Amino acid sequence: MSEALVLRQDNDGLATLTLNRPDKLKSLTVGMFHELRQHVLDLQKDDSIGCVILRGAGKCFSAGHDLGDIAEGEKVPSPGWHSETLRLMERLPKPVIAAVHGHCYTGALEVALAADFIIASDTARFGDTHAKWALTPIWGMSQRLPRRVGVATAKRLMFTADMIDAQEAFRIGLAEQVVAADRFDEACDALARRILENSPFSHAANKRLLEATDARDMDSGLQWEVLNCEGTGPDMQDRIAAFTRKTKKAKT
Repeated sequence: MSEALVLRQDNDGLATLTLNRPDKLKSLTVGMFHELRQHVLDLQKDDSIGCVILRGAGKCFSAGHDLGDIAEGEKVPSPGWHSETLRLMERLPKPVIAAVHGHCYTGALEVALAADFIIASDTARFGDTHAKWALTPIWGMSQRLPRRVGVATAKRLMFTADMIDAQEAFRIGLAEQVVAADRFDEACDALARRILENSPFSHAANKRLLEATDARDMDSGLQWEVLNCEGTGPDMQDRIAAFTRKTKKAKT
């Protein structure tokens, strides 16, 4: 039996999904997307998981869409199926971190952009090479990249097919943080643990709120926030009580 193309490992509320095709630099295939999609569907229903890290095995996150698959003509279940899979991941009611090291090109960048944010190793390199191969994006590049870095910067990256390093990705807002390679795993885990310390109710509600109001004008966004407020979570009283006890203990 062949090894899984996307591995899942759970550890105290954190699920790590690992793209696992190291011999092919995690080039993305229909089979890999099938497995990624199933993990996402499973995570939608798994209340034991409060945060997800998406990463690649071996030397890089992913070199991108498998050009061999493209040239041969991929057989997908339906039009837009890849994009739909990434949208399902994007709408998970829990934070998703893309942990990127090494190559993250084109289709791989589209996958990473469907996470809530990107943390980059200082070895990371990003690029959109659709134009290099006379291709156009259908996994979300034209929508997510300009929302992340601005329209002009997105056009520059898309038109030139330039590769950029981790520091440039941080400068333009593509990556939220750059970490030295020898501390990368530790830093990703520490970030996820800080997220897990906070309320899963708030995380899910905040994701829905940000999703619903993205690109709205300020006044309609503020109105949406008021009218669609989800209130307080079931863990509110326990969290406040724990903080109060801690504060009183610190004063004694």
